[in-house]
Amino acid sequence: MTKPIALTIKWVLIVATLAGILWIAAKLAAAGNLPAVIIAGMVGMAVLAVYATRRAVPLKYLVPGLVFMALFQLFPVIYTANLSLTNYGDGHLNTKEQSVTDIIAQSVREVPNTPRYKMSVATKEGASADTGDLVLLLTKPDGSTFVGDREGLKTLDPAGVEKTPVGKITKAPGFTILNARQVNARKDLQTLAVPTSDGGGIKPVGLSEAFEGKSTVSYDAKADRLTDTSTQPPKVYEPRDARWVNTADATQSFPQGWKENIGLSNYTRILTDDTIRSGFIKIFIWNVVFAVVSVLSTFLLGMLIALLFNDPKLRGKSIYRSLLILPYALPGFVTALVWKGMFNQDYGIINQTLGLGIDWLGTDLGAKAAILITNLWLGFPYMFIVCTGALQSIPQDVREAATIDGANAFRTLRSIIMPLLLVAVGPLLLASFAFNFNNFGLIYLLTKGGPFNGADTSIGSSDLLITYAYRLAFSGTAPNYGFAAAVSVVIFLLVALMSIPGFRRTKALEEVN
Repeated sequence: MTKPIALTIKWVLIVATLAGILWIAAKLAAAGNLPAVIIAGMVGMAVLAVYATRRAVPLKYLVPGLVFMALFQLFPVIYTANLSLTNYGDGHLNTKEQSVTDIIAQSVREVPNTPRYKMSVATKEGASADTGDLVLLLTKPDGSTFVGDREGLKTLDPAGVEKTPVGKITKAPGFTILNARQVNARKDLQTLAVPTSDGGGIKPVGLSEAFEGKSTVSYDAKADRLTDTSTQPPKVYEPRDARWVNTADATQSFPQGWKENIGLSNYTRILTDDTIRSGFIKIFIWNVVFAVVSVLSTFLLGMLIALLFNDPKLRGKSIYRSLLILPYALPGFVTALVWKGMFNQDYGIINQTLGLGIDWLGTDLGAKAAILITNLWLGFPYMFIVCTGALQSIPQDVREAATIDGANAFRTLRSIIMPLLLVAVGPLLLASFAFNFNNFGLIYLLTKGGPFNGADTSIGSSDLLITYAYRLAFSGTAPNYGFAAAVSVVIFLLVALMSIPGFRRTKALEEVN
């Protein structure tokens, strides 16, 4: 490739990269995320400074890796740590101002003898029909058209707007109109209300109409209170624990709270709440046992099979090795579901073949044993492959020298083969420990963390910390993302603290060579 062509390709790639960064920065700016815009600008400047000159050759190779590490490793850690300092969760998703707006908008009641709008539900063009912000395209009886969202009502330019004979909008520039199936799938339509300038609001009724009404809740910014006039006497609500609570009855509150910084409260809750603390300690102990036993059992079985097949006298080794890596080649979720069926108490092949009646997945010890057996089946082929490669890298003359010196097979294994094997396998054992410590897929597919004791379904007998965090964040009646993030940070720190001594030991193994 000639130099001018290479230079042209280089600058085309630089310009394309900068254009992509500019597009991302524009999207971030539109979302009001100023810190992310600044970071995007710094990345763009770094790309230009590194690749537009002939200097900093090592950085030309390091920058892509550093950027992706920051995006997919550093940012998630920082974001999770920041989230753990908040009360973010069900009922605490927006700002305090947004909670006031939502409460007032949802208290709208239809004003008698007012005309209704013809309505179409839409999203902005390019937004997802499932998750994009909803807007209402409205037509008054006089034919004028409007667009409304949670921010308010605006006039819709009639140019390019198409309507049915009754006035329902079927096409509007800049918007994607949802069909009936898509509208029914959007549960947030029930809570959508468009505030109007006179203090009222517009709410959908059915799939094709909307009414204009007045709010029964008002907000006094000076006193920082909400007043609900739908009852007599009116109820007054004040902010307490990031919720609007009735001043006369603390058990009554609006479901719309707000997100706020609560410091280390989520972490202190782990240590001070008796139920959570006792459950957390129990889960942590089982988590460590599961990770350690999984690593040791898969390593020992994989190593023993690798030693057996490393014997030059054994015939047909390639066929046996191909058969033994089949569990590793199959998708893990398929294997886990197959084993779940095999462990079934009534018709599972294990109980039927052995003549047992063990409730493997319904008892504490049975579920844990089932998990360890399944993970052994899933994990030993990987260790077998790794150990096979490591054993084949050990020079044959080293073993012969040990034999000449009078060492028997066990002594050769303990003093020669194992130290040399651990040099290659040691770091992989640590990585396997970290993986099994957070082995969400196996637990979720096999037992879902169960069985659960009594009425408490928040902590299961076979839960790992990661499945416990998942249940806190996404299951139950009141998911708590902030608390789940705190548990995730604790998991991260525990794995890091337990891995440091292991890395120091593997570093010492390097002296074996």
